[in-house]
Amino acid sequence: MLASTAFIAATTLLAKALGTATLGPPLHPLQVAHGRFLFAFLGFAAAASLVRPAIGRPHWRLHVARTVCGFTGVSLLFAAAARAPLSDATAISFLNPVFAMLLAIPLLGERVGPWRWAAAAIALAGALVLLRPGGSTLAVGAFLALGAALALGLEVIFLKRLSGLERPFQLLLVNNLIGLGIASAAVLAVWQVPTAAQWAALIGVGLAMAVAQSCFLNAVARADASFVAPFSYATLVWAAAYDAAVFGVLPDAVSWAGAAMILGGAALLAWREAGRARRPHARRGDPAN
Repeated sequence: MLASTAFIAATTLLAKALGTATLGPPLHPLQVAHGRFLFAFLGFAAAASLVRPAIGRPHWRLHVARTVCGFTGVSLLFAAAARAPLSDATAISFLNPVFAMLLAIPLLGERVGPWRWAAAAIALAGALVLLRPGGSTLAVGAFLALGAALALGLEVIFLKRLSGLERPFQLLLVNNLIGLGIASAAVLAVWQVPTAAQWAALIGVGLAMAVAQSCFLNAVARADASFVAPFSYATLVWAAAYDAAVFGVLPDAVSWAGAAMILGGAALLAWREAGRARRPHARRGDPAN
């Protein structure tokens, strides 16, 4: 899981380099997202040709809905990374499980109890801190990250439905295939020829995400989700370290305060989810949760 977080943070670092003038004329976030899906799909396709996993019939409608949300979230997150400190964009992205919880109420019929509402309130308050009211460019980046978290939270809803229907590798392969189709259509309007350094970074974005997803799947296959989930918060540490080392950007007091609130809320939510999973007779949607 720690390796996964390092690679996830690396994708946002590369996206920031591509979205600014670091490696050449800035690339549009849609072009960065296209590189992410293109080279991630090529990586998974190469792996599939070697291991030849069993592939069943995909549930296309769920896959398309999930991938549209994922593509939207990734594109917004890459746009946020170019406009805000990586620590801020990454911290706000941790709202996605909170949004997933809220969206599960109307979409999955789940009931939410006081502890989970409290976790959501703490995390959302942290997001308000990071939005930095005042209309600065940092606030624009934070709003983009907030939109990314919402889209990624909706993706979690569709992923929950898919996870019990198909094998993990198939989920990754089909997701990146559909994502590549969507990204290829979206990038036509904003395409520009990348520099050699930008091509290398685009390849890095895709392969880093493929490795991150693979590490994540291996982590949850080897230990309980309640054990490995807290380690996912190391993404924030990697993002802050990368931003400081490469761009010289250090989190300020507002960033630390907002991130602490978001992570605190997310950690409380993860703790409650772990408690529900350990209770053998807990009913789905139990209002005590």
